[in-house]
Amino acid sequence: MRKRQHTKLVHEGEFVAEVDVELIYTDEGWSPYLSLDDAQKLDDVKEALRRGDLKQAARQSRLYALTPVAL
Repeated sequence: MRKRQHTKLVHEGEFVAEVDVELIYTDEGWSPYLSLDDAQKLDDVKEALRRGDLKQAARQSRLYALTPVAL
């Protein structure tokens, strides 16, 4: 089993959050895996963004606002 740091993007509405997680690679089953804690962290950030609670989302991620580009 080996582990590697990875950044997942969570998009909700006009915001995107970068969440650092650890991917777990094994020779068995479907790989890579997320730990239960990292999966919960992704869910928590997504739920905070849905509620509009930017402070809570920013505690566990790097938060960005998306701006539409009109051409």
